Amino acid sequence: MSTGRITYSPAGLLMPEHGLAENALTNLAPQLETARDEVLADAKLWAAGADVPSEKQPLDAGFHELPDRLLTEYRDRGAESEVARLQATANRLASAVDRVVVLGIGGSYMGARALLEACCHPYYNEVSREMRAGRPRISFEGNNVDNDAMQGLCDLLGRGRTTTEVADRWAIVVISKSGGTLETAAAFRILLGQLQTSCEGDASQVAQLVTPVTGTGSKLFDLAGALGCPEIFPVPDGVGGRFSILSAVGLLPAAIMGLDIVKLLEGAAAMNEHFQTAPVGENVVLDYTGICHLMEAKRGCDIRLLSTWGKRMEAVGLWYDQLLSESLGKHERGAMPLTVVNTRDLHSRGQQHQEGKRDKVITNVTIGKCEREPLAIGRSELDHDQLNELAAKTLPEILDAATKGTNQAYREDSRPTAELHLPRLDEHVLGQVFQMLMLATVLEGRLVGTNPYGQPGVEAYKKNMNAILRE
Repeated sequence: MSTGRITYSPAGLLMPEHGLAENALTNLAPQLETARDEVLADAKLWAAGADVPSEKQPLDAGFHELPDRLLTEYRDRGAESEVARLQATANRLASAVDRVVVLGIGGSYMGARALLEACCHPYYNEVSREMRAGRPRISFEGNNVDNDAMQGLCDLLGRGRTTTEVADRWAIVVISKSGGTLETAAAFRILLGQLQTSCEGDASQVAQLVTPVTGTGSKLFDLAGALGCPEIFPVPDGVGGRFSILSAVGLLPAAIMGLDIVKLLEGAAAMNEHFQTAPVGENVVLDYTGICHLMEAKRGCDIRLLSTWGKRMEAVGLWYDQLLSESLGKHERGAMPLTVVNTRDLHSRGQQHQEGKRDKVITNVTIGKCEREPLAIGRSELDHDQLNELAAKTLPEILDAATKGTNQAYREDSRPTAELHLPRLDEHVLGQVFQMLMLATVLEGRLVGTNPYGQPGVEAYKKNMNAILRE
């Protein structure tokens, strides 16, 4: 692993007062290693295109080798590679428009939102184009059914107003593997009509401003062909929506934002190598999975709190909520994920976490350093708030004190915690985080005998909704 890999600190969970023996993880090692072998075998089976046994179906293990495959193609084929074509399309759109509307739901949008919040300016859409390094603003739609929100977006986009100014022009990236997901398809039809009006019916101009990411032969693929879109990017076979962030699904929006998608993929590839080679006790994927499993099996901690210290990792947590819920929430089993942001949520959910039911394991996500110069509280002649005695303290120091104080309180009351420590927030680290959490989720599925692929429960509401609409 390269310098700057995320680290894991499970020692708190292993303390005897938390109900686990100090050698609990070591004792689980053979089962974790067997599950890892199965995950690796799944990836090879899928990559070989071999027949999948019925007990393994569905087997959407294509996410595992995706970073390495895309990087190899990029090195070997250069400008013809998918990564280079994604970069070229992103740059073309950035030069032509000042807003891109990303349409998608679930895994087709959560990853892009996570990357925006974690790696871009905290007020990305509000700052000037210069501060965005010439990249477009990003709006998300097609992820819900909210009439007034869509109307508000149409107001923002000018309701078909024609313009030649880049500052007022916008484009669409529409992401749907099947092309039939109603929320996204309905939003696309509405906004495509607005875009056609703004382009005064110029079909060639519309085509340049619509970029689909979809499955070959899907409804959206056929529609994109009819529109004449110059680029149609794939949602790869064998990659489910919640595992698709390191495909064009996440990479195209990331490139539009100006993020380095090669570094993102390199981080994920580094995590693949680490997962495959590092032993229990040194392997972040095996250890995280083992501790979460043991806390659920031995202590009944079936609520998993991802406690992000600072705002920028909240959307990563929401992305993980979907990943864990859809992968392991089957057969009346599976832990309930919940993302919190501290110190914000210490003033709302903190009471429950400190003195509520003992059904939670808290994983703190901490970040090593800020990108910007630390802000001090400063002195004031108006010391009614009595902060002058803390005048030299900076916001990072306050956050650090809050983190330590909260975890001390948990420890004193035997509330189990762990820590995922990120040295910084950048593309390489985020690539590691995404791949680590996807691997850990699949690993846990194999460990407990739950197929982590497929989401049959989600299909039920879609079937009923479409039937009701077509009555």
